[in-house]
Amino acid sequence: MTSPGRYHLLLTTDGRPVQHGWWDSEPVARDKLKSWIGEWGRPGARITLTDEETGRVLTTWPDER
Repeated sequence: MTSPGRYHLLLTTDGRPVQHGWWDSEPVARDKLKSWIGEWGRPGARITLTDEETGRVLTTWPDER
């Protein structure tokens, strides 16, 4: 069985997981992040990109500032 990919996108709505995706390439995962924001970016949605190898969250939308 192969691993699903190093870079994991998670879309949650109101705290519940709605969609997942895994990619081996960080640039591809970041492009997907942009498309998910365009498709799913609305109040209550949150998208997180995580490096599964290191466990580090690379970015979130909306921004956590």
